[in-house]
Amino acid sequence: MDYYQSASVGKPPRGFLYKRVLLKLSGEALLGERSFGIDPKEVEHLAQSIKTIHDAGIEVGIVVGGGNIFRGMAGSQNGMDRAQADYMGMLATVMNGLALQDGFEHAGLTTRVMTSIQMQQITEVYIRRRAIRHLEKGRIDIFAGGTGNPYFTTDSAAALRALEIDAQCVIKATKVDGIFNKDPEKYPDAQRYELISHKDVLAKDLRVMDAAATALCRDNNLPIMVLNINEKNAFERALKGHHVGTLVTPEDVPAKMYE
Repeated sequence: MDYYQSASVGKPPRGFLYKRVLLKLSGEALLGERSFGIDPKEVEHLAQSIKTIHDAGIEVGIVVGGGNIFRGMAGSQNGMDRAQADYMGMLATVMNGLALQDGFEHAGLTTRVMTSIQMQQITEVYIRRRAIRHLEKGRIDIFAGGTGNPYFTTDSAAALRALEIDAQCVIKATKVDGIFNKDPEKYPDAQRYELISHKDVLAKDLRVMDAAATALCRDNNLPIMVLNINEKNAFERALKGHHVGTLVTPEDVPAKMYE
């Protein structure tokens, strides 16, 4: 399959599918058992999972959401100005980015937090070439602040940053085991897709990422892996080609369910 590739990235480490990936984390992934905020144990677990693939030679960029602290859409539904609420949500993603940086560096990983909104005392402003250089030097890029624009989700930011840094795959880490034909929490008979195309994700309105993000990946032949963040060694196994979660491909392929 002719997936998105860039000659500038180089060959993947032996046994892996990709050299450079973009990991999309929701803010809720940092909650753990809490109903609000950040669970340090979840950050530690994430750090160890990412360290495994980083130490193997994978270059990793991360886009983090802010829903564990504040969600702009929820604010606007409660009467706030939508743009103002979205800017507050962007600030929540920066808080999460700094928390990830602290946890990752305790695990021995070198990181840079880059934001689309200037806040020079605590982060670097996002510059594409600088971000790529960090990756080449073995640092992990944590992209916060979304796209810097209201009305765009962090899913859209993930697709955008992935293409800008020449990532070869987007990994969407969730709390479910991939993409299902219906909500598995409501319907016990929900079936999981092993492989599905961007086109079918959009046509079936499966909402693994927002439509704009999925369409951007489709138009640039960028695959999306959707997996359970809590599954043991999920990142490593998925990047080695094992059947973990769901792979969204740039090609028109028949939907194949796990048995």
